[in-house]
Amino acid sequence: MMFQRFTVALAFTLVMVWSANAEEVEIGADAPNFTAVGTDGKNYSLESFKDSDVVVVSFTCNDCPVAVAYEDRFIEFAEKYKDQSVSFVAINCNNQTEDLEVMKKRAEEKGFNFVYAFDESGQAAEAYGARVTPHMFIIQDGKIQYRGAFDDDMKEPTQHYVSTAVDALLEGKTPETTSTKAFGCSIKLKR
Repeated sequence: MMFQRFTVALAFTLVMVWSANAEEVEIGADAPNFTAVGTDGKNYSLESFKDSDVVVVSFTCNDCPVAVAYEDRFIEFAEKYKDQSVSFVAINCNNQTEDLEVMKKRAEEKGFNFVYAFDESGQAAEAYGARVTPHMFIIQDGKIQYRGAFDDDMKEPTQHYVSTAVDALLEGKTPETTSTKAFGCSIKLKR
């Protein structure tokens, strides 16, 4: 029993240390590629979205209450921008606690209108420096244009960081806000 508690405590510590030390990709840097399997059975990479003017990458999951609270906002966002050459892709890297089958059920249950993909390796989260779910990154012309939170409050937002940044980019402008602090549950990677 003591060994089991030690193992759980060690695993939790490793997750927390990784999360605290992950370096977010810099604004203006090349967007890291990723490989992930969608709930639709297709394989996705950054190249899959090359025809989009703007790509929004969200690191998210099924079991974090903060990420779950944002699901409807993600659906609304994808609907709002569906005819504007904006792609929204949600990547789940929680390989310690989730799997593709659970994700498929969640996507169907919620009626996700965006790509929801599983990166079992967790390499995408590491490459982007994603620490929490949800953690957002906006890409245009292969470069990181924004990183951070979707908006400023889980319940009653007043600042809509992602949509404001996307609107600016679609107008050929640099977003006023390019970086905010993401908030949510730590990403749970096996080490």
